Amino acid sequence: MILIFGGTTEGRIVCGVLDESGKEYYYSTKGAFQELEMVHGKRVSGAMTHEVMRQFITEQEIQLVIDAAHPFAAVLHKTIGEVTAELGIPVIRYERRYSERTGQVIECASYEEMIAKLEAQPCHRLLALTGVNTIAPLKPFWSRHESYFRILDREDSREKAEAAGFPFDHIVYFQPGEDQELFDRIQPDAVITKESGESGFFDEKIAPALAAGVPVYMITRPALPEHYQYVYGPVGLRKAVQRLAPDFFPLKTGFTTGSTATAATMAALHALLHDGEALEQATIILPSGEEVELPVELVEPTERGYRARARKYSGDDPDVTHLAEIYSEVVLTEEHSGIRFLQGEGVGRVTLPGLGLEIGGPAINRVPRSMMEAVVRRAYPVGGVDITISIPTGRELAVKTFNPRLGILDGISIVGTSGVVKPFSSEAFIASIVRQVDVALALGADTVVINSGAKSEKYLKGAFPELPFQSFIQYGNFIGETLEKLSTLSVPKVYMGIMLGKAVKLAEGNMDTHSRKVVMNKEFIHRMAEEAGCSEAAHSLIDGLTLARELWNGLSPEDLDRLMLRVVDACYEASSRLVPDSELSLLLIDDEGNIRYTYPHDFLSQR
Repeated sequence: MILIFGGTTEGRIVCGVLDESGKEYYYSTKGAFQELEMVHGKRVSGAMTHEVMRQFITEQEIQLVIDAAHPFAAVLHKTIGEVTAELGIPVIRYERRYSERTGQVIECASYEEMIAKLEAQPCHRLLALTGVNTIAPLKPFWSRHESYFRILDREDSREKAEAAGFPFDHIVYFQPGEDQELFDRIQPDAVITKESGESGFFDEKIAPALAAGVPVYMITRPALPEHYQYVYGPVGLRKAVQRLAPDFFPLKTGFTTGSTATAATMAALHALLHDGEALEQATIILPSGEEVELPVELVEPTERGYRARARKYSGDDPDVTHLAEIYSEVVLTEEHSGIRFLQGEGVGRVTLPGLGLEIGGPAINRVPRSMMEAVVRRAYPVGGVDITISIPTGRELAVKTFNPRLGILDGISIVGTSGVVKPFSSEAFIASIVRQVDVALALGADTVVINSGAKSEKYLKGAFPELPFQSFIQYGNFIGETLEKLSTLSVPKVYMGIMLGKAVKLAEGNMDTHSRKVVMNKEFIHRMAEEAGCSEAAHSLIDGLTLARELWNGLSPEDLDRLMLRVVDACYEASSRLVPDSELSLLLIDDEGNIRYTYPHDFLSQR
C-alpha cells in the first residue's frame, strides 16, 4: 500500500498517476477543504503526529510514502522524515519546479531575518503574499507598519487571521490573475512572498513589483529530509514507484528511441565538455518540460569527439526496439554554427516527402531532434555541434516496422512524440498511420486503402494494382482511431479492407477489435442472421461456431449472401460516421483473398 501526503496541486497529479494502476492507496491531508476526485484512493483527513503517523503506516502496511505536501509544511516534512527513517520506508518527494535564483529577489532564511531586512530598508507599507499562516510570525512587523495580507477566501483562513489579531480591513482575498491590479491599488514599499514555485504562481506574484523596481523579499523553502528521493513530474513519479513498489503498477512504462538517443547525446556531450567524465545517468527534458534521468551504459572517446551508449527500454510495451543499443557521437565543429544530425549505422535514410524531414537525411523525427537540441544548448549555448546517431541492429529491426512503406531505408527511425512508451498503447501505432498518410498525400495520392495486416494487404494490393504501395496502410485492431485520424487529414477516398473475424466485431460497433477487448458475440451474429432472413440451418451453424471464418464454408449460398450483406452494411454504418467527409468503401475479404462482399454493394461492378 502507498500513502500520499498532499493537499496541493502536486497531490492531485500524484493521485492521477496512481489511479492508473487500478489499485487502492491512501491520500492524507491536514484538512478536508481540498476538492479531489480519486478513482482508487482513500481519503484520510487530520494532522498526523509522530505516533499517529507511525501507527497508521504500521497498521496499514504502507510500503512507500509520497510527500506531495506544500514545500513550507515544515513540521509535516520533519515528521515524515523521522517516521519513515525509523521504519525503513522509502519516500518519494514530488517536487515543484522553482525559478532560478537570479539575485533579483532578496532571500531570507527566516521570518526574523525578513523583519530585520524590512526594517532596515525601511518599509512603511507592506504587501504580503505569504498566506495566512505567516500573519502570526510577522506580527512584530505589521503591528508597527501598515501591512496588507492576501489570504484564501475560506472560513479557516479568517479564523487564523482573527486569532492573530490582524485588522480585517487590511485583508485581501486571493483572486486569480489580479496580481497587477492588487499591486497598483496597494502601492507597497516592499512585497514579501514564499519560494512557492511554479504551481504557487511565484513568477506571477513578483512580476509587478520587479517591473516597478519595488524590493521583493522571499522566504526560502526549508530543507527536506536527506533520504527523500526526488521526482519532478508524472513520468518520473511512475518510474520511481515502479522501482520502489514493483507490484503496484501491473504494466511498466518505458522510453522512446528519441529519449534514449537524447540520453546518449547528453552523456557524450558531458564527457566532451568535462575531460571525459562519464555519466551513469543522463538528465533529459521530455517534450512536456519534465526532467527525467535515463541510464547510460558506455562513454568513450572517438577520433573527433565522444560517443555514448544507452539502451532502449520499452517497459511492457511489445516494441521491436526493446533493449536495442543506441549510440550518439557528439563532435564540436567550426564548419557551421548550428546543430547538425548525421546518419549513423542502422538509422534510416529518408527517401520520400511527407515526413517533414529532409530527403536524403537521417530519419530522426522533429520531436527527438528538439529534445537533443534542448540538452545540447543547455550545456553548450553557442557553436557548431554534429550529432551522429547509430543503432547496430537497426537494419534488421527495420523490416519489422512500417519504415519501408514510408520510404525510410537502411534502418529504423528515431521517434517519439511524448518521449515515453506506455504499455500496450495505440499511440505509437496511430502516429505511424498518420506518418504513412502524410507520405501518401505528399506523393499526390487521393486514395488510401486501410487493412488489418500483412495478409489482407497482400490481397488488396492485387485488387488495386494502379495504386502506389504508400497508399496501403495497416490499422491493426485500431479501426476507430485510424478512421478518426483519416478524417482529420481530409483523405478524399478511403477503401477499408476487412476479414470476417474483425468484421463481425466491427458490425457490433467495436472500433478496437483486439481479442483483449472484445470476442466474437454469437448472440449478435444470431440477431444479424435473423434480420437478414437466414434459415434455421444458419442458426444451428452459428450455435457451434468457434471462429467466424467457419461461416464461409458452412452456410448455404443463399444464407451466406443474406448474412454477409448484412455484415458489410453494419460495418459501414459503424465506420462511415467517423469519416463523414471521405468517400468510404468497405471490402469484405475471404480466407483465399477474394473480395466477396462490398459496400456499396455494386462496388465491384463499378470497377
